[in-house]
Amino acid sequence: MKLFWKASSLGFFACGLLFTSVIFTGCHSPVMTGSPSTGYTTAEVARFHVGDTVIVTLSGLPSDILPHQEPIKEDGTITMPDIGHVQAAGKTAGELQNEIYNLYVPKLYRHLTVTVNTGDRVYYVTGEVKQPARQLYSGQMTVTKAITTAGDFTDFANHKKVLLTRANGQRIKVNCDKIQAGKAVDPFVYPNDQIQVPRRIW
Repeated sequence: MKLFWKASSLGFFACGLLFTSVIFTGCHSPVMTGSPSTGYTTAEVARFHVGDTVIVTLSGLPSDILPHQEPIKEDGTITMPDIGHVQAAGKTAGELQNEIYNLYVPKLYRHLTVTVNTGDRVYYVTGEVKQPARQLYSGQMTVTKAITTAGDFTDFANHKKVLLTRANGQRIKVNCDKIQAGKAVDPFVYPNDQIQVPRRIW
């Protein structure tokens, strides 16, 4: 009987530890960490965001119309001739093409071809790098690779307190020394993100 109660007590104690572990793990937040999963997913990168330049071409009309080019406004819209505001942020090029087509046809035109493209997508590297500037986003990019494209760190750079600011305002502290040592992950960089490399105090 004593052996039974000891076993039961150990079982309850183990369950208690497991329950506590689950609670604290669930409360963990990735904010201000260097996790590459923090930010957009791969699918979200393909969607338009505020600040992206959208180029809309309307063809198949009796008279030619110049392509409409416009950065997406803060409210997530672009303004098209005759139909006004169209929600662009959050949509893929194909989804936006379909929506614009349906707004024009058949209300304004019987036949129309709509083509939607994006202008140059960029990210920014500033601070203590040798060539601070905006960079063209041409595919998968990480913080350390982005710093390399900007000429690498200057001699006065603080490698441990690099700040990655997402287009949505989220801020992530990145320790590039830990990344190079294999002790931390290298966060992905997405269009309109900003990387700021601070100066060392000493």
